[in-house]
Amino acid sequence: MNRIATLFQEHAQHGNSLFIPYITGGDPSLTVSEDVIVRLEESGADLVEYGVPFSDPAGDGPVIQKAALRALQQGVSLRSMLHSVERLRQRTQIPLLIFTYYNPLLVYGEKDFARDAANAGVDGVLCVDLPPDDADVYRQAITDNDLIAVFLAAPTSTDERLAKIGAACDTFVYYISRLGVTGERAAIAQNLAQAVTRVREKAQKPVVVGFGISTPDQARSVAGIAEGVVIGSAIVRIIDETPDTAEMLTKVGNFAKQLADAIKSGHNAVS
Repeated sequence: MNRIATLFQEHAQHGNSLFIPYITGGDPSLTVSEDVIVRLEESGADLVEYGVPFSDPAGDGPVIQKAALRALQQGVSLRSMLHSVERLRQRTQIPLLIFTYYNPLLVYGEKDFARDAANAGVDGVLCVDLPPDDADVYRQAITDNDLIAVFLAAPTSTDERLAKIGAACDTFVYYISRLGVTGERAAIAQNLAQAVTRVREKAQKPVVVGFGISTPDQARSVAGIAEGVVIGSAIVRIIDETPDTAEMLTKVGNFAKQLADAIKSGHNAVS
């Protein structure tokens, strides 16, 4: 069974929320990114979002935008990231979700990408700017290769829209907790519990929450209401601000352990 599907099946049995860190692939290099993913797993991560660098990441804030630019300057591409996943599969079996914009997929070819991603060891794909309405060919390619498709829901999504998003998502819905771009925030969105309950009911899928979660306390709060918690910018910032690789890996590992402990201690009543 697909690793992500297995992970969420196990979640349904034990009920704890999942820790899902995000990193930008190739920042500062793919080799270091692979070391970071292994360290994240050792520190308690359940699933990793592996971000494909893109020249116009409209949904991302400045921290991840800069990380994408640094990676692009290293020549990192969607194809080289799949090679990175191949190498990672020699070291870890943690579920991997490719986070990408649609343009790299279009250039690669949706069917070719889905085949190559599955062969590399990818488990799922979140294409952030591709709505379900325009994703028939993409969804079929994903399904044909036993990958998991993830789509975004937002605070502005109507009940009808949430049902459509839920039908297109194979295992879980990614809920954007606030409008705007990714980045660290001083507080989580108001009325998040009610919003997540609504998304879960209308989409009929588990809900993972991201955007703006950056501290253990925030992560613990979100873990109490959602099946998964995504933290990206706070981790990417540590990578950027710590040029010494050994020191960076230690800092990322320590921070990830704090986040993982907070998330696992949050009582998730959803099973």
